[in-house]
Amino acid sequence: MNEEGWRAPFADAAGFLALPPEPLMVFGSPAGLPSSLPVGNVAIACVAVALTAASRLQRQRGGPPPQQVRLDAAHVAAAVRSEAHVRVNGSSFGSGFAPLSRFWRAADGWVRTHANYPWHQQALLQALGTAADPGAVAAAIGERPAEAVEAGVVAAGGVAAAVRTAGQWRQHPHGRAIAGRPPIVSAAIDGAAQRRREAAGLPAAGLRVLDLTRVIAGPVATRYLAALGADVLRVDPPHRPELTVHRYDGLPGKRSTVLDARTPAGLSRLHALADDADIVVHGYRPGALAAFGLDAGSLAERHPGLVVVSMSAWGVPGPWSGRRGFDSIVQAACGIAMTESPDGERPGRLPCQLLDHGTGYLAAAAALEGARRQSEAGGTHVFALSLAATAGWLLSQHRTPAAAAASEAVPPASEYLTTLKSGAGPVMMVGPPGTLGNCALAWPSRLTTYGQDPPAW
Repeated sequence: MNEEGWRAPFADAAGFLALPPEPLMVFGSPAGLPSSLPVGNVAIACVAVALTAASRLQRQRGGPPPQQVRLDAAHVAAAVRSEAHVRVNGSSFGSGFAPLSRFWRAADGWVRTHANYPWHQQALLQALGTAADPGAVAAAIGERPAEAVEAGVVAAGGVAAAVRTAGQWRQHPHGRAIAGRPPIVSAAIDGAAQRRREAAGLPAAGLRVLDLTRVIAGPVATRYLAALGADVLRVDPPHRPELTVHRYDGLPGKRSTVLDARTPAGLSRLHALADDADIVVHGYRPGALAAFGLDAGSLAERHPGLVVVSMSAWGVPGPWSGRRGFDSIVQAACGIAMTESPDGERPGRLPCQLLDHGTGYLAAAAALEGARRQSEAGGTHVFALSLAATAGWLLSQHRTPAAAAASEAVPPASEYLTTLKSGAGPVMMVGPPGTLGNCALAWPSRLTTYGQDPPAW
């Protein structure tokens, strides 16, 4: 592969966290990710910066630094499509999108909707005043302007975006608000003592991670921390159950519990878990956790010394900061869908949900670097990431048609798959990419059952 192809985005990603150069070997090619954008190279950069942060943390904690950090580009290409490779008892979960999650032609353009979750489908149908029939939805959207559909669905509590070009997004109020904002923004809050723990094997061994994430981006971050040795406890609300595919793809290496923070007992238990955590990772919209005392400022005051990593669709500042969103929706709004158009008229899509996966690995890097900074200087360390900022970074990268054509062939991913035991039977999934020294990262041999672990460390 062309080494320089991944080095430029890797230098960017390392710069987001002010990481100095580390010995790193990338081999192979990220084939199977055809795109007019440098999807494979950006994916490599995101995973590589997480491995770099892991190596620095291991050295800072007194463990033996790996002699070499290695990354197989083809493994990365499989990992950023991990949900497509999940098999439970040999069966897959299909495309991962519900029938009403797709592009629709509006009166003056296109709209992308997201209706994978029942409550989002209900909001979509309420806004359109129609039944759950693709033909009826198409007719309702077809007679309305794209931005009117977007506004109506969002107002009903649903998720939709008018398809815009990159130029239109740059002129949009939220696009202007976040223009130039890097995918990782960090801040330190003084007042907390250093937390020092000696390394024991893997770089994150002994670190406790409270995982308040869902869908893809956040679970990618926290499962990678688990592969690097962290003790990860995922907490989900009982009234918003996770989709089945993500109950498997998002859980390797973790334990999983359910807590209702809307109840006094549930909220008290959640704060007790935060008391004993080192890292909190959440994927809720900005401001959504403030009522529970789980926003970054409240966590720093009540649980000083934490590393807090937040991920959202749209980021801050801007008028869309509190808006719901998913990878496919952000692709549509910010110009990626039209950049990937097959004919200049119909919107296209990336060959993987790179905004989710890439942001997830960047979030893992932030958590690892935050733990290193905390141990070195004390304080509470806060990091904020967004899919929209990752999208802007991807769109800013140099692209060449030759690189896109070279990645057309889809190689078999079998050598990167591993089979885990579970209560539902054997689960096949992509293993974690990367090797530290002589240690290839791996998931534990058994996958937990979603929501069935106790809410305790």
